[in-house]
Amino acid sequence: MRSASLPRSAALLAVVLTALVGCSGAAGAEGGEPGLGPVAANPATAALSFPLDAYTDSESERGRMGGVQQLLVSRCMARYGFTYEGVKPAPPSVAGTGEDRHRYLFGLADPAYAAAHGYDKSAGEGPRSKPAAPELSDSAHLVMYGERRGAPGGAAPDAKTEEEAADLDSGLTAAGQKVPAGGCVREGYRKLYAPTRDSVDLLFAFGLASEAHERSRQDSRVVDVLAKWSSCMDKSGYSGIATPYEVVEKLGLENEKGGARGVTAARADVACKREVNLVGIWAAVEKAYQERLVEEHAETLALYGKQRQARFRLAASLG
Repeated sequence: MRSASLPRSAALLAVVLTALVGCSGAAGAEGGEPGLGPVAANPATAALSFPLDAYTDSESERGRMGGVQQLLVSRCMARYGFTYEGVKPAPPSVAGTGEDRHRYLFGLADPAYAAAHGYDKSAGEGPRSKPAAPELSDSAHLVMYGERRGAPGGAAPDAKTEEEAADLDSGLTAAGQKVPAGGCVREGYRKLYAPTRDSVDLLFAFGLASEAHERSRQDSRVVDVLAKWSSCMDKSGYSGIATPYEVVEKLGLENEKGGARGVTAARADVACKREVNLVGIWAAVEKAYQERLVEEHAETLALYGKQRQARFRLAASLG
């Protein structure tokens, strides 16, 4: 009897272990679904933190770097006798106050904002149209863009990095000097974001974050919580909506995001997210995929991080 019971016990243990592996993601092996850390209950998006945040600029940092790039362009133009103040960056959005960089990562998630503004992301901001670039004379246009205005066909000579630009002749001169490849606009970019041949692409970390998000959308745990959210929305009177990203379009709210219909739908949307803990679960899954990508690309990210700090030092030195 005892020997006959062992296979059944072993089989039962195997079933239990298989279930635990599925839950913990020991499918954390490469290609499988990664295991999760703690899953917070309905965390505020402002409290979310992901591994790749350390390599991506916040809204205020992007604005600061944009200003530095414009300053570098202005200094380049000054070498040729042109005064160029550049395009002033748009002021930071009210919605971005407090550097809530993940505010809309999983769709609308703030119950207070949903109740007050629905899906209107620009509530209280006022106009945010991009200021027009100043008019340039033909000679200033040549220096700015490294090409003659209206020149027929073909792209003007350019370089990916400032080191490469030093060896590239644009074939253009102004004020008795060679015009940099791609003009001052490209020189300003290269000096800030690509000074050397080993410069990592500016969008490298952003690309990894996007990849992690796409992977997370296919993860069974996110697929499951999305199905639960969709079912909750269906019970709330909003059927046929599979993800939070398509609510406005599916409900035809483009012109009344902050109107009564938009607010009502937004409140139901956020309530359903909280009922199934969509933000908590999805954030834990996304974090796991980011951790995997950070490990896979550790060497490149380390170089990227050093270069990012060098950009900040350059910005500080320029005042």
